[in-house]
Amino acid sequence: MKRTIKTVMLSAVASAVMLSGIAQAGTLAINIAYKGASQRTVWQSTLDEFKKANPDVELKVAFVDEEAYKIQLPNWLSSAAPDVVTWHNGERMAYYASRGLFEDLSGDWVKNNWNETFASSKEASSYKGKQYAMPTVYYSWGMFYRKDLFEKAGITAEPKTWAELLDASKKLKAAGITPFTVGGRDAWTLAGWFDYLDLRINGYEFHQKLMSGEVPYTDARVKKVYTTWKTLLDSKYFIDNALSYDLDAAQPFMFQGKAAMMLMGTFIAKGFPAKQAQVMGYFQFPTIDPAIVGAEEGPIESLHIPSRAKNKVDARRFLAFAGSPAISAKLAEGLGSLPANSKSAPPEEPISRIGFEILSNTKGGIAQFYDRDMTKEMADEGMKGMQKFINNPAAIDEILAQLEQARKRIYKKS
Repeated sequence: MKRTIKTVMLSAVASAVMLSGIAQAGTLAINIAYKGASQRTVWQSTLDEFKKANPDVELKVAFVDEEAYKIQLPNWLSSAAPDVVTWHNGERMAYYASRGLFEDLSGDWVKNNWNETFASSKEASSYKGKQYAMPTVYYSWGMFYRKDLFEKAGITAEPKTWAELLDASKKLKAAGITPFTVGGRDAWTLAGWFDYLDLRINGYEFHQKLMSGEVPYTDARVKKVYTTWKTLLDSKYFIDNALSYDLDAAQPFMFQGKAAMMLMGTFIAKGFPAKQAQVMGYFQFPTIDPAIVGAEEGPIESLHIPSRAKNKVDARRFLAFAGSPAISAKLAEGLGSLPANSKSAPPEEPISRIGFEILSNTKGGIAQFYDRDMTKEMADEGMKGMQKFINNPAAIDEILAQLEQARKRIYKKS
């Protein structure tokens, strides 16, 4: 009788263990931001590989367009959170980490040896000494251009200085080609212009102080960024009605030969039509002040586990999988970016390789990007100001005064 009771008890314990295992390896909910079919494809392929290697995990994946994703993420994190989300490092990550909405991954950094393989990304992945992100890829920003249109306009070399860029723009305009296309409806595309002008005119240290709210927007150095930008607008070097177009709608101006250049991150390269990719070039944003040591944009993409996630066990399995050298390289190739994992193979795609060389040789610092280097509230105000500026370049003083009032309110500094 005793043996029978003992057998029943052991069976019950075994069943509980089995059920516990099933619960841990249950459904893994992953939300992924993407821009274009090529980005969705590489993520889907990665998910398929994970599923093949982990057949006990059921995947529930939501692909959301990047702009809609930015709006929806706060609601996800504060209510019915998925188990894994894609997002960005730097201030964008810190915003949610500081509010207790991202899981502390410091133990995973030790366990998976990420302190070594992601050493260059650790600072941007950290908040108050703890890590809340697993870097996936990073990418360069620079000037895409049509080689054939440059040749048509008589431009024989990629511009390396501001004077050369203005000369090239003048020649393109004379040839009936708009020098620059930009999707101003997506305000962050304008932020790329502001960042590079500020980095080239005022340098990395000043730029970071501005990003952290330490510099008034009425400072003459900030105004100089806008007045320099205004010279391009006054010369009609940008497409008309730029605020009517988002990134996807702005690119065809370049594909159709109506515009020659676009300042953008290398991640768009994978989405170029095959015919256009053959004539596309990429160069570093030109020097404006030779006395300023060149700095670049090198935003880092990342994966996070929401603190309210239900399946953190399998979420950690997925991050460990995605953080391997092979998967990091695969994501980088498919996303037109560079692998964050230092053990990954370098990219083969030509434009990504140029971007890799630019970032590898940067001596003046690497910024995360305007709306990733500052608080979200101030970044939103700043980008609204940029849209107002594009709409009315003569309103610089009014716009900067409004931004200064916003800075005082948000940072509570005089």
